[in-house]
Amino acid sequence: MSFSLAGKTALVTGARTGIGRAIAKGLHEAGAQLVLVGRGDLSDVAPAVATVSIDLSAPQDVEPALAPILAEHRVDVLVNNAGTIHRGAAVDVALSDWQRIMAVNLDSAFEISKLCGRQMIANGGGKVVNIASMLSFQGGILVSAYTASKHALVGMTKLLANEWAESNVQVNAIAPGYIATDNTAPLRADPNREPAIRGRIPAGRWGTPEDLVGPAVFLSSAASDYVTGHVLVVDGGWLAR
Repeated sequence: MSFSLAGKTALVTGARTGIGRAIAKGLHEAGAQLVLVGRGDLSDVAPAVATVSIDLSAPQDVEPALAPILAEHRVDVLVNNAGTIHRGAAVDVALSDWQRIMAVNLDSAFEISKLCGRQMIANGGGKVVNIASMLSFQGGILVSAYTASKHALVGMTKLLANEWAESNVQVNAIAPGYIATDNTAPLRADPNREPAIRGRIPAGRWGTPEDLVGPAVFLSSAASDYVTGHVLVVDGGWLAR
């Protein structure tokens, strides 16, 4: 029963597709009711008590959009999943592209964490799960803003874990490896990079969004009450290679 989310409400960002969609469905199956945040129609993701369509490249819009939801619903679990990527040589990255990636991947995650964190602290506890990346540990190539944002997200995870631990709020992160999502479609379509990547993964395959569900349920449930400031890598063994 310690893995059950019955009676809990989970807010998931980037819930329309990919990892966010899979995690939202998984949390619902574990018993949580959902608040779904994303762009576009979220009605077919999973049953939800509220949905919010918002462009997270505008962090200043986060509080006006979410404050009414938080006034109506107690959020026990926050999954900061929303993320975007820009591919190109670092010397060619426009400042506007850098800032857009940072706004979605880091700034909005911080704004949402503050809003939900205040409520969790006042309510005596909660869980925050940030979706980081293998590139929270490695440099990668051709994704400079993404790499920087994911390094920073892990730093933010540890900072919030330290500040909120005494309030019974656990803050952790999941670092996915190469997962078959829209963000990795260009790599999977590349006849040179795809086999090179897959060949380096000890598990011998790309991950699926569903591979993140179990770790997300664990970090959202009472089973992880003494886990905080941790980054759980889900990469098929990539970083161990």
